[in-house]
Amino acid sequence: MTTATARNVPAAGRALLGDGRDLLSDGLTLIGREIGRLWAEPGQIIAALAFPVVMVVLFGYVFGSAIAVPGGGDYREYLMPGLFAMVVFTSAQGVMTRMAADASRGVMDRFRSMPMARLAVPFGQTGADALVGLPLLAVMVGTGLLVGWRPHRGVALTAAAFLLIVLVRYALSWLGAYLGLVVRDEQLAGQLVPLFLPVTMLSNAFVPTGGMPAWLRLVCDWNPVSAITAAARVLFGNPGVRTAHPAWPLEHPVITVLLWSAGLLIVFAPLAVRAQNRWGK
Repeated sequence: MTTATARNVPAAGRALLGDGRDLLSDGLTLIGREIGRLWAEPGQIIAALAFPVVMVVLFGYVFGSAIAVPGGGDYREYLMPGLFAMVVFTSAQGVMTRMAADASRGVMDRFRSMPMARLAVPFGQTGADALVGLPLLAVMVGTGLLVGWRPHRGVALTAAAFLLIVLVRYALSWLGAYLGLVVRDEQLAGQLVPLFLPVTMLSNAFVPTGGMPAWLRLVCDWNPVSAITAAARVLFGNPGVRTAHPAWPLEHPVITVLLWSAGLLIVFAPLAVRAQNRWGK
């Protein structure tokens, strides 16, 4: 950036994008920091990798033995898209707790004192979460294949399903970044984590919604977790449950997932950046 150009950029904008520094470079540095921190704590990695396996075994065999899919079909094939959606949703709580931990330990204050782009901090956290989510997704895919789950609609649609899952995870991570910057307390963030569980359970991920009371079915059908699950079932060719008059999100699940992802990014990315830029004021 030339001197003349730099003068035309407002001071707040230079602080946000990096005063003389490359935003991408700052963000990649922080992504490396987060991955290095996880690598230095193997217990977290083991727990994160074990979680998908436990979920597949618990829901697929323990609960699945008592649940039948209306209209026929293997329950584990019905279940796997829901488990993909459930694990994707954990990205928000993971980023939230890490951002809150950095805030409560004074790391954010040190970041603010450094000549780096403010945007790089949430960008680094969300980018690291997206990268860490790939091996977790691979572990879940491998576990699903072992228990009998299969995609049935070819490579292109299978790849499209996984791209949707990665997109939603990235969008949700910005929600987590914003919540972490608002909470600013590691212990409080940890106490908020269980509140994410009802969001995943109030959906079509594990059981059909047709037998629920009308008000509860409305909540479940419009839950973004239901849209992710339904889109994955369609793209993978896994069994789903057809109803005479499905809710719009379940009738157009792929479009709904794209809209949810765009909405989350449009709303929470600027909010997270604003919260980071206002830190300490």
